[in-house]
Amino acid sequence: MKKSFHQTLTSLSTKYGPVLYLRLGCRNLLVVSSPSALEECFTKNDIVFANRPPAMAADKFSFNNNALIWAPYGHLWRMLRRLMGVEFFSSNKSSALRSEEIGILIRDLFKARCNKNGSSSAKIDLSSWFFTFAFNTVMRIGFGKRCVSEEDIGTEKGKQIIEEIREFLFATLVFLNMCDFLPVLKRFGYKGIEKEMDSAHKKRNVYLNSLLHEFQHNKGSISVSESSTDRNSEKKDTLVGTLLSLQESEPEFYTDDLIKSVILVLLIAGTETTSTTIQWAIRLLLAHPEAFHKLRAEIDSKVGNERLLNESDFTYLPYLHCVINEALRLYPPVPLLLPHYSLEDCTVGGYDVPKHTILMVNAWAIHRDPKLWDEPEKFKPERFEGMEGENEGFKYKFIPFGMGRRACPGAAMGIRTVSLVLGSLIQCFDWKSSEENYNMDECYDSKIASGKDKPLEVVCIPRNDRIQLLSQL
Repeated sequence: MKKSFHQTLTSLSTKYGPVLYLRLGCRNLLVVSSPSALEECFTKNDIVFANRPPAMAADKFSFNNNALIWAPYGHLWRMLRRLMGVEFFSSNKSSALRSEEIGILIRDLFKARCNKNGSSSAKIDLSSWFFTFAFNTVMRIGFGKRCVSEEDIGTEKGKQIIEEIREFLFATLVFLNMCDFLPVLKRFGYKGIEKEMDSAHKKRNVYLNSLLHEFQHNKGSISVSESSTDRNSEKKDTLVGTLLSLQESEPEFYTDDLIKSVILVLLIAGTETTSTTIQWAIRLLLAHPEAFHKLRAEIDSKVGNERLLNESDFTYLPYLHCVINEALRLYPPVPLLLPHYSLEDCTVGGYDVPKHTILMVNAWAIHRDPKLWDEPEKFKPERFEGMEGENEGFKYKFIPFGMGRRACPGAAMGIRTVSLVLGSLIQCFDWKSSEENYNMDECYDSKIASGKDKPLEVVCIPRNDRIQLLSQL
């Protein structure tokens, strides 16, 4: 497999058809890459494929399979999904924090640009800024504190903090590896995979324990000037505060392992995917100036220059939603959706599929299928104009967040976050990129969140008619 896995599977599907049955080592693998096969998997066979396959990653990272991503379909999974929907993905609880964090991001970018001594060619590494924004937002919703203080955002100290966290948080983070397909390799310590996983999980565990310990001892980012009432309110409004309160009444269910598993999923799934999607959208807009100016015109006409864009504006910014959808179509954060696992025999596309088969959905192939999309390799946000909710014309051919029971529960929150960041950046700044004539697909892989290896370095210039607004932030 010389190309990345999703591209290899796409080539096979092009040659042999949209329903592939492969034997990889000792595991059966079903790969689907058509809307009809996808619909069959997640309607008629939705419960059959509602589980995750046994995997070394689940054993090492999920704290006894207590994580929402890995939890077996059943009572635990339902409880976790309901909990996350109410306590984390609720727009009412997170909207104010997102708006505050985007205000900080815009203000700090403006300050950083002013500190460049007027240089019109000074570059800013937006990759680091975006991940810091995403991580701080998740940390505030979860713990009521930032990971990187406002003073350190964009500085070398802030970058070092983020890089240290990313190093162990995303280390060896692959859902399935060679040892899952050939378990005998584990006996020989194949490429040190298991040892690396154990080491990474130990570091994650230490980090999560320190966060919980800090939270329980009223540390974090609460200032000494705040009253004890403010502290208790801050703790109560966080996800971890809610989980610890529930632990007091149901300690046998809300164990420390369950709490840590919830936090770990949020820190991983809620940061890199968001950051990466924003980067792809910016790259695509810079490569297509006509789309950039069309989006800016929409924002200027609906929002103006006297205030920052907010979430209540989204209804009046349809092209912003089109741009984000098109970025997700071309570069879905997870090109091969997280694998499913059949616990019963079933049929897909007229073929018999035995139980204990791993199902992989090739979102990359579906999103770029010329039978489904006009000029699929081109960036054309207009193709999504008129799309409302789950429009039938897009339902099974646009799947960046998955389908069925195991679809991403944070899809709506992710879209709101990306919309807020992208719209605010376009509203306030002009952007110039030095990246020319590059092939964006070359650095796109099948990690949990696919992005370019080299950072997004751009020239950030405050718009002349936004200087007053930015100065007031």
